[in-house]
Amino acid sequence: MGNMIELQNVSKTLNSVFAVSDVTFQVTRGEAISLIGPSGSGKTTVLRLIAGLEVPDSGTIFLNGHLASKSGWACPPYQRGVGMVFQQPSLWPHMTVAQNVLFGLCNMARPEAEQRLHETLRLTRVEQLGHRYPHELSGGEAQRAALARALAPRPSILLLDEPMAGLDLELNQQMIELISTIRRQTVATIIYVTHNATEASSATDNVIMLRQGRVERIGDWASARGVYCDPG
Repeated sequence: MGNMIELQNVSKTLNSVFAVSDVTFQVTRGEAISLIGPSGSGKTTVLRLIAGLEVPDSGTIFLNGHLASKSGWACPPYQRGVGMVFQQPSLWPHMTVAQNVLFGLCNMARPEAEQRLHETLRLTRVEQLGHRYPHELSGGEAQRAALARALAPRPSILLLDEPMAGLDLELNQQMIELISTIRRQTVATIIYVTHNATEASSATDNVIMLRQGRVERIGDWASARGVYCDPG
């Protein structure tokens, strides 16, 4: 199937400290993989490097076979075909849910954008909330709206940075089911960041374990059990 994401010896310092150091891994097209590790292990920095929000100090990043980042240079985020959902939904507060989603579809013809809007709202189960503003949403609704915004442009890569943080157990399970639905109905390659191995193993097939900015282990969940101590 080929690699959709490939990091080769990538390092990044933040405030004179290595956030990630000599990180190398590949994610195949259509794969859903978790990036786990304790706080400060470099998980979010890796996502930001893939998204183009950070520039590596050394190493290279290839997306869909094309060079996306190298030492001192990064292709702009909007040219990468990447959708990202942060721990906080970060919706535009002055826009409704529908307007937030349409914002990323400004290059589409209006009829196509409207059709894509309705498809994405239905997929993420917020079709009844399109008229609401972010402050009128619950935590779970806001996170699903943020997911809709990320999915609307049909990204080839979807990056999820602890999207269930702060959600209760029931909403957590709903989000896991939603991610499973997205995997079935889209061709996006997914990297799911969390410190919670139980949650991550329900949403993905394989795992990359980070510790102190370095890759400690790569494999399926069966091989990871007993190696990573889940802090919950």
